[in-house]
Amino acid sequence: MESASRKHVITVGSAAMPDIQSMPDHRNIPIDKVGVKGLRYPIRVKDRQKQFQHTVGMFDLFVNLPHDFKGTHMSRFIEVLNEFHGEVSMEKFQDILENVKTKLSAQSAHMNVQFPYFMEKTAPVTGTRGLMSYTCFMRGSLADRFDLIVGVEVPVTTVCPCSKEISDGGAHNQRGLVRVQLRFKRFFWIEEIIEIVESSVSCDVYSLLKRADEKYVTEQAYNNPMFVEDVVRAALSRLREKNNFPWYRIEAENIESIHNHSVYAMIEKDFSPQPDCFRGEKLSLFK
Repeated sequence: MESASRKHVITVGSAAMPDIQSMPDHRNIPIDKVGVKGLRYPIRVKDRQKQFQHTVGMFDLFVNLPHDFKGTHMSRFIEVLNEFHGEVSMEKFQDILENVKTKLSAQSAHMNVQFPYFMEKTAPVTGTRGLMSYTCFMRGSLADRFDLIVGVEVPVTTVCPCSKEISDGGAHNQRGLVRVQLRFKRFFWIEEIIEIVESSVSCDVYSLLKRADEKYVTEQAYNNPMFVEDVVRAALSRLREKNNFPWYRIEAENIESIHNHSVYAMIEKDFSPQPDCFRGEKLSLFK
């Protein structure tokens, strides 16, 4: 397919067809983001243990639209994904956005992708293996500079320190969710962040436990009570040790078992003014 730029005609084979999107819009109003949202697409992502794993991404892809264009060519977003064969990684994110900008003649491009990421996890006593699913996401934009945020949501268990202290026996516990978002200077593995989170809570969550494992995780959590405030502070301390993240947001939410509400804590830190921090230049993110 060849497009006659600004001639409002597309030639398909020997037939000429009107290019409605490229026609002028006389309202003279630019649009910040226009594109496709909620697109499911099979992808391949990096896996620390197996090199790669196949999963399904949910994509949002946008570009800016100048004031004098009626619309954008939505099919070209999918063409870009096809050209990259569904391989989505920290290293390729900027290349994908550059391709989107070029193909749609845009000044800015944006891509969000969310996907389930699977890790094999071994039960703490019996060694029984099961697959844990974590929700991961990447959000990137490219205009004058490149920006990329990578994040993961980790299911966790917490036990309430107050409940344990005031009760004659037992304490209330609950499932929780910790969400970490990061800007970074060097390549890192998603597994590293999951491990940091799971070491910052009362006990981590497993997909498959036998009776001896249930006893272990129940006692482990009871002996390590934590508020959501404790969780975000512990995760922050461990992230600092990596010396790789100029910006991060850590959120913890407990789905309370004895209240009709959730409890929540969040810490956000931005160290980007420091000279050695990632500023959006095209850097090599490989180890």
